[in-house]
Amino acid sequence: MNTSPDIPGGTSRDVDDATLRALFSESPIGLHILDTQLRLVRFNAAARYIRAFPVEDLLGRTVAEVLREYGKDQADEVEAMVREVLETGRPRRDVLLTLRSLRPPHAEVAVQASWFRLQDLEGCPLGVAAAILDVTDRNQAQARLALLDRVGSRIGTAFDLFDTAQELAEGTVPDFADFTTVDLFDPVLRGEAPEPGPHLGAIPLRRAGWCSHGSPVTAGWPVAGEVSGFPSGTPYRESLTDLRPRLVARLVPDAEWLDRDPVRGRLLRQNQVHSMIVVPMCARGVVLGLACFYRGRRPDPYVDEDTALAAQLVARTALSLDNIRLYNRERSAARLLQLSLRPPEVPVHAAVETAHSYLPSGSGGDWFDVIPLSGARVALIAGDTEGQGLHAAAAMGELRAAIGALADLDVPPDELLERLHDLVTRLDDEVTSTPHDASRYRVVGTTCLYVVYDPVIRRCTMSSAGHPPPVIIRPDGTAELADVPQGPPLGQGIATHRTTERELPEGSILLLCNTPLVQDRDPQQAVQQLDRIRAALAPASRCLQEACERVLRVLPADGHQHDPVLLMARTRAKGPDQVASWTLRGAPEAAAEARRLTADRLSAWGLADLEYTTELVVSELVTNAVRYSEGPIGLRLIRDRTLICEVSDTSSTAPQLRHAEEDDESGRGLFITAQLTQRWGTRPARRGKTIWAELSLSA
Repeated sequence: MNTSPDIPGGTSRDVDDATLRALFSESPIGLHILDTQLRLVRFNAAARYIRAFPVEDLLGRTVAEVLREYGKDQADEVEAMVREVLETGRPRRDVLLTLRSLRPPHAEVAVQASWFRLQDLEGCPLGVAAAILDVTDRNQAQARLALLDRVGSRIGTAFDLFDTAQELAEGTVPDFADFTTVDLFDPVLRGEAPEPGPHLGAIPLRRAGWCSHGSPVTAGWPVAGEVSGFPSGTPYRESLTDLRPRLVARLVPDAEWLDRDPVRGRLLRQNQVHSMIVVPMCARGVVLGLACFYRGRRPDPYVDEDTALAAQLVARTALSLDNIRLYNRERSAARLLQLSLRPPEVPVHAAVETAHSYLPSGSGGDWFDVIPLSGARVALIAGDTEGQGLHAAAAMGELRAAIGALADLDVPPDELLERLHDLVTRLDDEVTSTPHDASRYRVVGTTCLYVVYDPVIRRCTMSSAGHPPPVIIRPDGTAELADVPQGPPLGQGIATHRTTERELPEGSILLLCNTPLVQDRDPQQAVQQLDRIRAALAPASRCLQEACERVLRVLPADGHQHDPVLLMARTRAKGPDQVASWTLRGAPEAAAEARRLTADRLSAWGLADLEYTTELVVSELVTNAVRYSEGPIGLRLIRDRTLICEVSDTSSTAPQLRHAEEDDESGRGLFITAQLTQRWGTRPARRGKTIWAELSLSA
């Protein structure tokens, strides 16, 4: 006791007595007095309020005996520490102990204990005093925060509905629940949104995730993929009706609602579930499903703070699930849009035999095209827009339309890519000028490979805007990666696209893909990849479509996140019996000579029925060339699926179709040509131009 002088209003003894009374009757901290044998001999009033700790039953017991009573494995170690305090007089502060009662109700309590020695005025030890503070609530709050952080950090790492639901279930067992289930509505699994608001009708949900601490509880419960219902009058149905969590702190076996759900009620009774929490899964006003947490093996029941924690965990999970649902819906819509924008059937063309295939794994803007050109030529195109989803698919459709329009102009591949580059740059400027317009999307960075094959001269002209080059397989089986000059992707940098030309034997195969067919960083690896592609094409008699699918399966992995798209084309050639060409003098009599040569060739081809119409068309085109150009004039007839007439001259001025007045003496040539042919057009050349027209053979 403190022996300080008397103070106003009382003696020092009075103060000492008041202090003792306060420590034993008013102090909020539990005080336990141990004798020199470390047996509990006294305690204060606060010691009675430490939960599940009947201190009256512990009088006369040693520290080790008390701790063993509450399942403390380190009882002997703690007693040794207290004995050291008794012997040395050095106190021990803030030692955290977790005690669990081995008798019902098996509550768990966390206490923070400090020990100090009691001694008389001469310093002789009389025992040990233990100041014990119940910190169960504080520890549980910290544990809840740690659980929220731990589980929240793992939710949403998988971009799959079932995996995300399983993350919640596994993250809460066993620290929060002995058994957790997550059930989702079927429309959510399809990427759709259920009707907003509470659900009052029949409510079948599909199990998306579950986890249990111990195998017995899993027997008989629905597993992932199975459907189960929730009858009315149960906490599950009530939670889905008012969209609020339900806490069943003490679930008794004879609860009335268990009989309304006999299957689930039987399982809950069998597994001795004594406490549960039901939380509706809602995000952005959409009800996605239901999450349930059960305790059977853990003795402590759920409390309101646990319900708040469960609601936070479920809210995070629901947001991730809704993000995945929206992504799946957009990806499905983008896939449908992408497929609808791709050519449903590749047009049959006399210049090449084609096949195509792709591995659907995403919904990007990858595309291919086969476009017939004038002069029996064909354009083979492969492209890849950046990004995924609807924007990428829409960008792909926009670029396909632009390429189709430019291809009709018959411009060379390098010029076509440069015009496309300017178009993409302009579109990107419009997007960046309206950053808040969600309907606009960027197409900068799109790659494109444009290949034109001419079966008459067996020449292939290629140009690339940052796209992987094609692989060429010759009829003798040799394979090579085409050396195509690489220009910048569309919209990036300066449009410096160039072309390269290759003469291909008939029967050569061109492989165009949106991913690199050959990774040429390592020459040895490049040779091996070409060997695999060549082996997939063998034997030469294999169906081209089958060969295309086999090649797609052996493509090297390159880390692309979009669908691999492969277009294959086997080249054909026009023989001398299908092509006739002449060079005429640029003189007025050239028209008559052109009519004679045309009539002779059509007669030899057995197309005498077309002589009159063809002579008239050829005469008008040659007359136009004589009038507006200087130098020799080229005339070529190609017998293809149509009869193609081509007249070439040295003038680069493109003719214009106009409707002549009745009193005009000229200007009807192109109008007559347009009326007599299926289609006509002008093709620019490096020097001059070619006017062409196609006539139906069935005419």
